[in-house]
Amino acid sequence: MNLRYSIFIILTVVCFTSCKTANNVKHTKTSLYKNEVFACYYHNKFNGRKTASGAIFSNNKLTAAHKSLNFGTKVKVTNIKNNKSVIVTINDRGPFTKGLEIDLSKKAFDAISHDKKAGKLNVKLELMND
Repeated sequence: MNLRYSIFIILTVVCFTSCKTANNVKHTKTSLYKNEVFACYYHNKFNGRKTASGAIFSNNKLTAAHKSLNFGTKVKVTNIKNNKSVIVTINDRGPFTKGLEIDLSKKAFDAISHDKKAGKLNVKLELMND
């Protein structure tokens, strides 16, 4: 194979792959739900128990509890201190402690935490709109 033909093949493959990938990207919009509220995480003692939605709770999934959002709602939770975010699915009710807005699974909490010893985080909540 000559050099020009090889370059043509490589560029064609790169272009095709890039175009195909770009078409498969799902663009999801968010809308602000609450700004500067507190999030905490579930204790491990809840692993294996049924949530209010009927799902079995696991601290290894990206789920959360909220007092009023519908089950299945996807929420982008952003730590205000470090701007890290995670998307969780509401599958339970709570938190039932005054001053807390959302209970996150430990996996979700750890994904955005700036301090692994923190018990709660100051977060922004955005609803995911498909």
